[in-house]
Amino acid sequence: MKRSEINAAYSEALACFERHGWALPPDPRWDITDFGLGDFSHFGLILVNLADEPEYCEKLMYARPGQTTPMHAHRRKKEDIICRHGQLSIEIWPALPDERKRGEPFLLQRNGVPVRVRAGEPLLLEAGERVTLVPGQYHAFFPTSEECVIGEVSTANDDAHDNFF
Repeated sequence: MKRSEINAAYSEALACFERHGWALPPDPRWDITDFGLGDFSHFGLILVNLADEPEYCEKLMYARPGQTTPMHAHRRKKEDIICRHGQLSIEIWPALPDERKRGEPFLLQRNGVPVRVRAGEPLLLEAGERVTLVPGQYHAFFPTSEECVIGEVSTANDDAHDNFF
């Protein structure tokens, strides 16, 4: 990514957080990523690490229309993905995606309650709603509103060894 693109994304996310009352801690760690795909406008996400402790972490994320966080899973991390502002669509698979199994039901925690969802079918989260993802559940997400603030609360984060796309 070009420095100008990174600076513009940072400014856009910061303005969105300020508009919606999200006060950031002093000197947060920012991560502006295109997931190594070289196409930030289609595969981009802005993450702000609010807490990164040995036992847990918390992130605040920003995405705009057209940006998808690609399909991935975690070996050990359990996480809640929370729509903090706007609308968020999330596609979830109980294991490695297999088109032959699209639509098969499985149980997932939504807003703390077990619900039956269908593999690979988009699940729309409104502001305040969350899903709990356990290790091995593949997921991809994207905003369906003009801007989207996304929260994550999870067990310890290890980007170098725990994420697989």
